[in-house]
Amino acid sequence: MAEEQTNCGVVAVIGAPNAGKSTLVNALVGQKVAITSPKAQTTRARLLGIALLGSTQIVLADTPGIFAPRRRLDRAMVSAAWEGAEAADAIMLVVDSVKLRRHELEPLLETLASRKERKLLVLNKVDISKKEALLLLAQELSDKAAFDEIFFVSAMTGDGVPELKSRLAEMMPEGPWLYPEDQVSDASERLLAAEITREQLYRQLRDELPYDSAVRPEAYRQNEDGSVEIRQQIVVGRDTQKAIVLGKGGSRIKAIGEAARKELSELLEQKVHLFLHVKVEENWADNREFYEVLGLDWVK
Repeated sequence: MAEEQTNCGVVAVIGAPNAGKSTLVNALVGQKVAITSPKAQTTRARLLGIALLGSTQIVLADTPGIFAPRRRLDRAMVSAAWEGAEAADAIMLVVDSVKLRRHELEPLLETLASRKERKLLVLNKVDISKKEALLLLAQELSDKAAFDEIFFVSAMTGDGVPELKSRLAEMMPEGPWLYPEDQVSDASERLLAAEITREQLYRQLRDELPYDSAVRPEAYRQNEDGSVEIRQQIVVGRDTQKAIVLGKGGSRIKAIGEAARKELSELLEQKVHLFLHVKVEENWADNREFYEVLGLDWVK
């Protein structure tokens, strides 16, 4: 009996910050592999989400939002985003059709115009956009970068996502799968745990906490009773930020820890003991070790 033909390819998911790339990757995979928040630039490193459809494996490179970089961390993130587009079988530009962020979108369109890969334009958030405006926007952007195909989706509600996934699967070349059938991401559980805590930081503190914060994994240990013990350090740049993260009588860090632990327990399907503490480190974004933890290149 002949073996079933398999297909596998890589799709680079790029866009301006907060276009909904991570939410879309999660929707295509069918479960959470990337953290999301209303804060721009939530995704920091290039993360692979692995989607399956029939005998086809679609490897989605969820990249940091591409923006004008100012600091070393920004430069490393933008570098990782374009690296995600290298050697991809297709590039998918995700655009927030409500908040266009034209100043960040225009340079992207200019670069994409000269790329030889197959290019898909995905207009996101169609559930809250006017149809006439969407069609005009699709035409305008297509004229600038000659997209091969255009999709209208809502990553949040799932509208248009099955059609997009189906088309991506059709585009993937013949070849063996790159990952086992039950693997949905290339992130280690240790890194994913740190990302989920960071997501709670952003969600619970919103505008109170600036983008200058990070979560450093310290320990990840499987216990004999089947539970897992996770220790993490929340790193901030100033003492005032430490006070915000801790909250009155430690109430805020407790709430962050409880929400992260609950989600991790569901994701890992085991009991989780999560221990958090806060450290002030003024120049953490210039610490090479952080880049290694995040899988980012150390850039000048």
